[in-house]
This record gives sequence, structure tokens and C-alpha cells, in this order.
Amino acid sequence: MSNPNYTPLVARLPASVPFVGPETQERERGRPFAARLGANESVFGPSPRAIAAMAEAAREAWKYGDSASHELRRALADHHGIAMEHIVVGEGIDGLLGNLVRLLVAEGDAVVTSQGAYPTFNYHVAGFGGVLHKVPFKGDHEDPEALIARARETGAKLVYLSNPDNPMGSWHGADVIERMIAAVPEGCLLVLDEAYSDTAPEGVIPPLAPDTPRVIRMRTFSKAYGLAGMRVGYAIGSRALIAGFDRIRNHFGVGRLGQAAALAAVQDQEHLRDTVARIGAARKTIARIARDNGLTPLPSATNFVTMDCGHDGDFARKVVAGLGARDIFVRMPFTAPQDRCIRVSCGTEADLAAFAGALPGALADARG
Repeated sequence: MSNPNYTPLVARLPASVPFVGPETQERERGRPFAARLGANESVFGPSPRAIAAMAEAAREAWKYGDSASHELRRALADHHGIAMEHIVVGEGIDGLLGNLVRLLVAEGDAVVTSQGAYPTFNYHVAGFGGVLHKVPFKGDHEDPEALIARARETGAKLVYLSNPDNPMGSWHGADVIERMIAAVPEGCLLVLDEAYSDTAPEGVIPPLAPDTPRVIRMRTFSKAYGLAGMRVGYAIGSRALIAGFDRIRNHFGVGRLGQAAALAAVQDQEHLRDTVARIGAARKTIARIARDNGLTPLPSATNFVTMDCGHDGDFARKVVAGLGARDIFVRMPFTAPQDRCIRVSCGTEADLAAFAGALPGALADARG
């Protein structure tokens, strides 16, 4: 065979990478970034207990991880006060989204999301032949009412919402989300991405009601828990839906070290509270830096701050490029009008000092 014999669906797809990673950019640049503030990782690191657990688990790295993630699921069940049967563990939210789309979306099925929302979800939908229908943001927030209306119009199998939101950092209150869940049409499932639930203020995350069949809720250890490199996430849903993952998931996808780290992390809520406090302090510093440079920081319930550069997407792209030229890695929303902004992850004092030092020059370059 001279060329790969792709399926007709794959042959139609463009080569696509939802996010170009900082390591790829560093290879292209020929030097590392001085401050890594574009991937919403937690530079404050994982719990010391998680580090110790990984070191201990490394001795048994010759073993596959528990394919059922039993101990981790039991700890998560205890933490949330729900039954283990409502929880599935996977390779981060990205891996779980891929499995969910594979589980429920056939070629030609409608799927609804927001224009400019998390692109990896769209990547999975396209990869399994779903047809994406997008609604615009409303005032830098995703629009639950419009999403539900479009789901009804299209007969969508899935409708996606992140709360708190990436890339804007905005959020809806729990009452809004509960109304959205109640309004999900028959035959549709709300994919509620709660990657930033740990950094959200009180009143944003609705109480868990895992028997509700209209919603699946996605959580991760990649953000506030500081374990992005371990790729561990979990989903909470009805027993029947969660059981369905066993039909298609990679049963050994989450390794022994990742499970050990996540188990220790969830058992160290004191470290999580300390990290969330440090994230809150960093958000205030980033907002101050933005205002000092004539930019408008948007309110954030996440571990990043999105700031309005006051012009269009071309201007913001120049700012991102100017920061990159000064060895500061940040990102920006992809879709107008949100692409008038840049997005800066919370960092250490040294990281944010480097960002503060580089931003005036980057803005000057963008203004020409």
C-alpha cells in the first residue's frame, strides 16, 4: 500500500491540532520561554503527598494501572458523597470527551457548542463525523438559552457548555445551569465541562445530582490540582451512561503513577485550598498589570485572566507575538469578537514580573 487507506470520513478531515503546544513553539523558536503562561497549568504544583505517591508508585511502574481505577473512584465518590457507579476516570477531560462523542455521536448527528468554545471538543466531534452547530457568545459569556434553542432546532445529540468558561474566564450562577439542565431536550445530553470548578466562587457549581440523565459533568486534575502532566480526569453521570464507557474506553489508559497522584491529591484538600488562594492572588496581580498598561481585565473564575486589548483580533495577535518574542508564552481566544483579548495564566511572582516587564514593549510593537 503506497498511501494510507484512510476511511472516507478521515480522508475528508483536514490535518488539525486544537492547540499548538509550548514545546512545539520552543522548538520552532530555538529557545525556551521564560514564563509559561498560556496553557492554564498550575505552576504552583501538585500536593507534596501526590509527589510522594508518584515516587512510590514509580517502583511498580512495570505494572499496568488498575483498569477500573477502583481506589481513585472510591475516593472521588467519598469526596463528592455519591456512588462509585456514577464516576468514570479517563485520560483527562480531553480523553473523556473523545470517548463520549464516540459513544453517542454517529456520522451526521448534530452537536451544539458555542462559537469560540473549547476547540478540542470540536476536534472529537469532527473526528467521529458529527455536524457542529455553533451559537455566538453573549457579552463574553456562553449563552445557555441560545444553546438549548439550537439543540431543539437541530435535534442535537450533545450540547456543550463550559462553566466557568474557557477562554473568557466568565461564569454563570448555579441557578442558570440548573435551568439549562432542566431544559435539555429529549434525546440530547448536556456536556458540562467543569474543568475550573475548583477555582470558581461560591454559588457557581450546582450540587451534584448524578441520577439526572440529561447531563454529564467533567472534572480534571490538570488545573488547580497541578497534575496536567499526569492526564487524569473524571466524569460524573447517570449509572447507565457511565456504564456505557466500558464498551469503548481504553481500559488501561490511565497509568499507575497518574492514579496514585490523583488519589493522593484528592485526599489533600488543604493543599488544594492553598493553591486556590495563590491563584486568587495571581489573578489580582494580572488584573493590576493589565490596568497599568491600559487594558481591561475581565472578571475570572478560573486560573487565568482574559484581558481586553481594546482593538481587534489582528492587534491582539500582534500582542501575543510580541510577548512571544520576549519569551513570554500566552494565548488568545480564536473567534471574534473575543479574539480582541489575550489570555494569561496565573503564575508565580517571577512569572508575572516577567510578563509585566514584557507587556509594554509588546503593546508598543502592536501599535506600530
